Amino acid sequence: MIKLYHFDELKPEEILNRDIRAEKNVEDVVDGIIADVRARGDEALKEYALKFDGAKLDNIQVTQEEIEEAFANMDGYFLETLREAAANIEAFHRQQVHKNFVMNDKPGIVLGQKYTPIEKAGVYVPGGTAAYPSTVLMDVIPAKVAGVSEIVMTTPAGKDGKIDPVILAAAATAGVTRIFKTGGAQAVAALAYGTQSIPAVDKIVGPGNIYVATAKRKVFGKVGIDMIAGPSEILVLADGGCDPAWVAADLLSQAEHDRLASPVLVTDSAELAKAVQAELEVQIPQLPRAAIARASVDDNGKIIVCSDLRKAIEACNIIAPEHLEVCVDDPFSVLNEIKNAGSIFLGRNVPEALGDYFAGPNHTLPTSGTARFSSPLGVDDFVKKSSFIYYTREALEKAAPRIADFAEREGLHAHARSVTIRYE
Repeated sequence: MIKLYHFDELKPEEILNRDIRAEKNVEDVVDGIIADVRARGDEALKEYALKFDGAKLDNIQVTQEEIEEAFANMDGYFLETLREAAANIEAFHRQQVHKNFVMNDKPGIVLGQKYTPIEKAGVYVPGGTAAYPSTVLMDVIPAKVAGVSEIVMTTPAGKDGKIDPVILAAAATAGVTRIFKTGGAQAVAALAYGTQSIPAVDKIVGPGNIYVATAKRKVFGKVGIDMIAGPSEILVLADGGCDPAWVAADLLSQAEHDRLASPVLVTDSAELAKAVQAELEVQIPQLPRAAIARASVDDNGKIIVCSDLRKAIEACNIIAPEHLEVCVDDPFSVLNEIKNAGSIFLGRNVPEALGDYFAGPNHTLPTSGTARFSSPLGVDDFVKKSSFIYYTREALEKAAPRIADFAEREGLHAHARSVTIRYE
């Protein structure tokens, strides 16, 4: 059963303790896999596909015929849903595109900043027990909007050596350039360093298990990464006017993801807290993934009761959740008080699943409290900013004494000389 707490009795560090560091044995396994992929390339990937996924692969790259077959066998209604979701996601992310700017308000001086898309992006899509075409759309479409010219996707094949058709359909709908049948830490290594088939990319994005997260951390610096994602989280901020069955259902929408997922309710109503606690016990046994949801709720779930809504918002900002549902009478009145959250769902009619699949904002979000300083995946993740400077000779001459003085005060006389030599 989910545990109940009173906010005033908890220390901030006790409110939600999340440690996503890998165990030493995970670190060692990932180090070995990365080294092996760097040394043997495609052959290593094929061996890992057989070892971890039970897939015997002749070719790592997905063929055009496989993509066409996926579309031919796709349910028409779902294909239409994919396209509508993709359109919503693209429309939202087009609003994130920055414009270059130029400043030339001083004689002889031009300053500015320009945005340039990265050339190659690598998108990791998890496989295993479930297929997530929504992740494909969310990770690929911002890259496409940003102008990335080559988008490479990796995802593990099933035992039949094939990729789930819904993943292939989503990839083709979103605009993936090439798709490869590899998963786990080995896929991250291949994207970072390249193999005979897979090109090395400039940035790797996408969620995965602890091995994938550890591999992303280890290749960071060779390539860019989006974030180190921990287990999924949902925080429902609810007042006494909420339906406990709805709140319980929303908590379970993330609890069914993973035994390590964190479903949390923060409320100013002790009555709602007890009603949700009871409702969870009714709904969990009804779920196909009941065992996973049960572990998540019992081990990582919390209901935090606060004396008032102000305290409840304070608790939310301390937790800095991945997903935050604001289920109160007037959610817009508290929006600006929410400082730390990956994605905010406003109102009682906005379940987290709306953001997962359809609305448009990205569902690749900061976890483990990192929403205090980081943001959802977006167009910014696929562009670089470069500043530029132009001075005429006359403009530089005017500034030269101050530049030289500044440099000499820092003991960097060659810096000063590089300016003054132009006027000797």
